[in-house]
Amino acid sequence: MMRKKYKVTLILIVVGIGILFTACTTLNFPQFGKLPEQVRLERIQKSPHYIHDEFTYPVATPMLRDGESTLKIFWDNFWAEKQQTVPPQAIPSVKTNLLALNPQQDVVIWLGHSAYYIQLAGKRILIDPVLSDYAAPFSFLVKAFKGTTLYKVEDIPEIDYLLISHDHYDHLDYSTVIQLKDKIKNVIVPLGMGSHFEYWGYPAEKIHENDWFDTLKLDKNFSIHILPARHYSGRTLTHNKTLWASYALETPAHKIYFGGDSGYGSHFKQIAAQLGGFDSVMLDSGQYDPRWPLIHMTPEEAVQAAQDLNAKNMLPMHIGRFALSTHAWNEPFKRVAQASDNASLILLTPKIGQPLWLDDEFSDFPHWWENIE
Repeated sequence: MMRKKYKVTLILIVVGIGILFTACTTLNFPQFGKLPEQVRLERIQKSPHYIHDEFTYPVATPMLRDGESTLKIFWDNFWAEKQQTVPPQAIPSVKTNLLALNPQQDVVIWLGHSAYYIQLAGKRILIDPVLSDYAAPFSFLVKAFKGTTLYKVEDIPEIDYLLISHDHYDHLDYSTVIQLKDKIKNVIVPLGMGSHFEYWGYPAEKIHENDWFDTLKLDKNFSIHILPARHYSGRTLTHNKTLWASYALETPAHKIYFGGDSGYGSHFKQIAAQLGGFDSVMLDSGQYDPRWPLIHMTPEEAVQAAQDLNAKNMLPMHIGRFALSTHAWNEPFKRVAQASDNASLILLTPKIGQPLWLDDEFSDFPHWWENIE
């Protein structure tokens, strides 16, 4: 009997060592990036937003509601009644030739989820691009909806500014930034995230790391404001060692706000008080869930945030390409359309790849998602 127990114990130890070795080896894969250290960490520690060895939003923002855990969420999702989280057919799109665009024309083009190609004041800007057909460290996870992976690296022109809001996989895609490396002139990221880019071979002189309320003026008549968001960061089990952010892009002709991933919070009114109103705002409107109510907005909260920002136009984002929550894929579109009916703004819902010419007058867009059954 003792010999049998010894064998079982030995087998369990060997299996445990194997699992630990596999985990350690996997976490050394380059797509997981690298946490800040040394000089970069010393700068981070001076930030007023870095408290008790992690970045924090001014108001307590736990990732999950009390009583929830990642394991419990997996268990509940397994037994939950399934909604149609993935569209039953390909998402309609318009593949605009980005290489043929006149760079002097100001335009915003939604690339799906939270990714945008933007031209302002002669500058080409790319925000949170995910050109892969997945949003995860491995290609078999979090697959993109059919019809939404339009662009490849060869379709992207030389980029003056690559902006990344935070280091989650649906915003910072390793494969994309590696393939784009030679096309990127400048990388704009929140504090700490430069560690990932240097680890992936980007020259340090291209990387500009910033704290909330910093402003970059690297070109005449073009400013990039790095601003708060209510969220969290981390590519492994370690969280909040790099900062997350939203951005405002300002030229004499236009002012645009990109909210990144964010729950609803007082920072929207604070930003409007500091910078004034905005022509257009892109706001997190999907992947919400009662189990994580503080780190993503519902569509109704997003419309309220747009009003807090004194926005003329609102583009809902964090929708239309990946299913990261349990709500139906088209629910955010329906709810944001309804919530915006009585709001003092124009809701802009272009198809993926459809250009929004910023010097044109906007009217309501057709509800293209209603034709997908």
